Amino acid sequence: MRFQLAFAAIVAAALPSLAIAQEAAPGGPVAATSATAAVVSYPASFFASGQPNTAMEMIQRLPGFTFEAGDAVRGFSGAGGNVLIDGERPATKSDDLESILRRVPASQVERIDIIRGGAPGIDMQGKTVLANVVRKKGDAVTGLISVVNAFVYDGRNTPGLRLEGARRGDGRTLEGSFVFAGFYDDGAGNGPRVYTDGPAPGDDSGRWNVYTEGDGMQLIATGAYELPMLGGKTRFNARAFGERWWYDEVAYGVGATPDGLIVRENQDRRDGELGVNHSRNLGARTRLDVIAIQQLKATDLMVKLQDYGDGDPANHTDGALLIDRLTGESIGRATVKFQHSPALSLEGGVETAFNWLDSDASFTAAGDTPDPANTKVEELRGEVFTQGTWTAGPRLTLEGGLRYEASRISSEADSGVGTPIASKEKTLTFVKPRAVATWSPNAENQFRARIEREVDQLNFDDFVAAVEAGVVVSGNPDLNPEHAWVGEAAYERRFWKSGSLALTVRHFEISDVIDRAPILTSAGFSDAPANIGEGTRDELGVELTLPMDRFGLTGGVLRGESTWRRSEVTDPTTGELREISAEHPVDWEVHYTQGLPQWNVTVGLDIFGAYREPFYRFNEVTQIKLRSFVVPWVEWKPRRDLSIRADVQNLTSRDFNRTREVYDGPRDENPMLFREHQELDNKASIYVRLRKTFG
Repeated sequence: MRFQLAFAAIVAAALPSLAIAQEAAPGGPVAATSATAAVVSYPASFFASGQPNTAMEMIQRLPGFTFEAGDAVRGFSGAGGNVLIDGERPATKSDDLESILRRVPASQVERIDIIRGGAPGIDMQGKTVLANVVRKKGDAVTGLISVVNAFVYDGRNTPGLRLEGARRGDGRTLEGSFVFAGFYDDGAGNGPRVYTDGPAPGDDSGRWNVYTEGDGMQLIATGAYELPMLGGKTRFNARAFGERWWYDEVAYGVGATPDGLIVRENQDRRDGELGVNHSRNLGARTRLDVIAIQQLKATDLMVKLQDYGDGDPANHTDGALLIDRLTGESIGRATVKFQHSPALSLEGGVETAFNWLDSDASFTAAGDTPDPANTKVEELRGEVFTQGTWTAGPRLTLEGGLRYEASRISSEADSGVGTPIASKEKTLTFVKPRAVATWSPNAENQFRARIEREVDQLNFDDFVAAVEAGVVVSGNPDLNPEHAWVGEAAYERRFWKSGSLALTVRHFEISDVIDRAPILTSAGFSDAPANIGEGTRDELGVELTLPMDRFGLTGGVLRGESTWRRSEVTDPTTGELREISAEHPVDWEVHYTQGLPQWNVTVGLDIFGAYREPFYRFNEVTQIKLRSFVVPWVEWKPRRDLSIRADVQNLTSRDFNRTREVYDGPRDENPMLFREHQELDNKASIYVRLRKTFG
């Protein structure tokens, strides 16, 4: 971490001198900058050296931009990610933004605009930086056939097929795609699981050899049709998704540990979505956008456990968890945008969403009568919002907004025959103000500041029983959403035409932190999701885009980003301060791309950094660690419409480590029973893709 901070400081200190020679630097086209420096445009020629196939590959090469696919939230606000297409967010939720961008051929992209801090007429939806993919005008027919296969290190194969087609003309657009994809769990593998008695290292009290494997397949079909209608344009979209997932874990005792365990997990998912988006002008300066979305999702999960304590698989006890879950969401949203002047835009709107979950679960242990746990949850949400963006001068842009959210959540829990149904209902209201200021003293430097009240949504999964690391955990229907006041400051420096360095600091004052807290039941202590009080989080983010032309590597680009986090909350079991569960103290990744146009070849190296992920329960502390994931790759384009790509996935054989410290009851009053440490090794695999485009 010290090295990374020192490197960022050295680069920042060197930037003023670097900028002096900017005009004489070799390389690609200079990005066009608006008078306010709030919008930077990159024409298609800027990306030519990297020979991109899709808009997503162009997005990945943008200086000073980190792609965000959007949050998994209910409703439409906040779910759209940080990329627009022709100034609009796709009117879909289940069709993820990355897949949509991969369906836009690079040949159809005219330019990509980076909007920094805000611009009149653009709904930033909580983001301080957005990208806008501007497609070429005119008629076009495009298509794609892509065949892939991953050759897994243990002999498995995961083939895939992608078919896409689109026709644009006469103000109409017709799009369709079909994907069949096999996949495997790159976190599964083989390795030892060791139990040690007590908190101090010593002789092994138990040792198992563990073998795990996860595989799955997906079928995805999407379609969209856009046409002139009702004085504007209307777009209809549909998506169907199906997935099957299998996971097996077998543990064999070694030496004096004859017992073993088998865990089998099967999951089926079926999703469907229909959406419509209508937009039209209500005057020379006013525009109306209306969105309606309907989603349905069904999930069937079966987890079976077989424990043979005497070492004989014929003498085992069984346990099984069955979950049958159905969820739905209906969304309606209307927005009116008013362009008062080239420097000032206003907008307001309303959104409503109805969400529901119906979960039937049962758990059976050692031949006992099944223990059912059935839950129904319904939520009716409404939000009214208004915001404005003002270009106060050639160097200053101001954005302000206010959202008012109200929701009513009701839940029913039935834990078995003869047990009263537990019903709860609550109404929640939140006011969410937001203010952003962007100051650009010149085209190379920009400062951004944001203050906002953010309100998370309750996760319906916290209401119902689930399985975590092979352990059945209970839910809690009586939760309040986390909410926080957030302060953010960012500095961005652009240099060498396409280089960029951005430093961002954030501070969160969090209320109603959701984590697991102890509960006392008739069977003894357990825990469940709960609001455990107030907490804080501090983040430092660094993003660097470094063109390598000056170092003799013409067409090479080095991109890196890292975020350091420090969180603090009071542990509900021990009363001591600790970090918040499931948060990574450090996330980082580095990407290098080198274009070799003389051979129609592009080579690259992607490194996704190691991380640590902690979890706290009333009687257990778990630490999950993954080492860095390294992917070298090469892509050859013998023709403009044909490409062949090969990746080496997990070159360094990243392993998965999990350490559990389990106590004999609540951690504040009981000694440690044992420490479990598990290492699963996963070897390198080869990924190959053949891609043919049309049009």
